[in-house]
Amino acid sequence: MDDNLRGLVLGSGFAGQGHAEAMRSCGIEVVGMVSRTADVVERVATDMRIPYASTDWVAALDALKPDIVAIGTPGGAHFEQIMEALERGCHVFCDKPLTTSAETSKQLYEKSAEQGVKTAYAASFRYQPHALLAKKLIADGAIGEPFETECISHYELNPLIPWGWSHRIDLGGGRLSNNFTHKLSIVLHALDAKLIDINGEARNDMHTAPVVEGVHDFRERGDFAPSADELDGLEWRDVDSEWAYSVMAHVDPAMETRQPVSSIFRHGGMQPRFEEDYVAFYGDEGSIHIGGAYAQGPLHVKKRGSDWERVEMPSSITDGLPDIEDDTQRNWTVLMGELVADIRGDGYCGYQTFKDGWLFQESVDAVRRGDGWFAMPLEF
Repeated sequence: MDDNLRGLVLGSGFAGQGHAEAMRSCGIEVVGMVSRTADVVERVATDMRIPYASTDWVAALDALKPDIVAIGTPGGAHFEQIMEALERGCHVFCDKPLTTSAETSKQLYEKSAEQGVKTAYAASFRYQPHALLAKKLIADGAIGEPFETECISHYELNPLIPWGWSHRIDLGGGRLSNNFTHKLSIVLHALDAKLIDINGEARNDMHTAPVVEGVHDFRERGDFAPSADELDGLEWRDVDSEWAYSVMAHVDPAMETRQPVSSIFRHGGMQPRFEEDYVAFYGDEGSIHIGGAYAQGPLHVKKRGSDWERVEMPSSITDGLPDIEDDTQRNWTVLMGELVADIRGDGYCGYQTFKDGWLFQESVDAVRRGDGWFAMPLEF
């Protein structure tokens, strides 16, 4: 494979810019960026020294003939964009969710297999340093045989954040698509496990949202929320995405266990926390507790009959990660690096692909249906 790979980015917001930086970190020439608003994509592309900017992604695919396409648009736009890229034989890096339904996600997975291209699915917080440390400790026997896991978080989001893609399932919104996927990835990676079955419920705690112009980067949407004295005369739109969920699952670790590992995932987007968010692993000989919804740290271990002890991050983990302070950007860059290495012939190292994107969407759809335990497809 020629090392001079060319990349096209769809999306000019937080994800699109981050994917472009990740490509460049891996030696990819970013030749173009496409987004829906002309003046925005032209400004961002100029600032990032990307030579081609457009609002027409089909024309960009045909004109630039990229080797890799990075999808940083809202999830509701993914299916058609990815299918067109796959039709042209492009490798594809896609943020979560892969699509807004298991059916269309499976179609993309099957198409990518048919085309023989490489794909990456960026539920990428599995690369958090403390999540990698937990993976090492579990493999080294720190907790013995794993029995259960917990992922608990509450965000107290502003109920007046302006209406956007996060408020609609068909646009790629919902806390299951954009919070649960990261947590599930952390658990499966730390245990080197497969998802067996899943059950749960999702709840919408925000039934309408105000329409406010000016939001481009979703991380800044809270800055545009109207105050109480600015509500009169605003347009309001319906919200159908979930803002809270309670999920139970069974996962099958690669190590030999007497029974599947029970996993709990709990999130409240609108509710305040009292205790800090955390990710935890429990076994017959000990437990691991990681602070933060996405395993940001610190990490503590408790052996049976002893006190909790903090485990410092070893250089063996940090030396293998890019020197990037921002968690999201670092994680995108790690995944992009694994994809690009595979494209260049170094081989597949276990990174998440469109197969995982499809199966993750099966689990999200099952929780949204709320009709009992759902067994994952046998193809897993």
